[in-house]
Amino acid sequence: MSFLTTDYSNVQDNNYDALPTGEYEMIIASAKEDATPSGAETLQLDLVVRNDVKNVPALAETNWKYANRHVFMDNWKRKATKQYDTDGFMTILYAAGVPEGTAINSIQDFINQITNKPVRVYVKKQVDDYKTEDPSNPVYQNRVAPWNFSPTKFKEVNQQKDAKAGNTKKAEPSISINEEDIPF
Repeated sequence: MSFLTTDYSNVQDNNYDALPTGEYEMIIASAKEDATPSGAETLQLDLVVRNDVKNVPALAETNWKYANRHVFMDNWKRKATKQYDTDGFMTILYAAGVPEGTAINSIQDFINQITNKPVRVYVKKQVDDYKTEDPSNPVYQNRVAPWNFSPTKFKEVNQQKDAKAGNTKKAEPSISINEEDIPF
């Protein structure tokens, strides 16, 4: 019996260039508030390309090739109002399957409602104007707009790589409990 038999069918391109433009099945791995040194505030989402649907033929050019890759999305507070765009947040909540009429009382409530949820996201590859010094050798980045979120076509999440620990785990279901339902 041999120790192993070579099988390169799962070998992936390990470069970290921007993902090609397209629709990807993703998990909202995390979200956090952050600010630039100049004080501009953002809610940044860490989106991870799902690895549990990579064998779906329709996803051969997206999830199969780019499983476990991260795309970061910033939701900037508007300069004029110092508030987030709630229409964009509604699209993300809808895509994440948060029920109509759910009260979101804080930014932390919003984060809790969307974290670890599967969504379908249109990712755009475009030239990064800030990092491109030579137009003949452009640097690319990914852009995701809040209106580019939609509900997943694969609601059952089997396994997703835990990017921090490098482990594979079951996605945690989200449970919403009202204060008045707690008996103590």
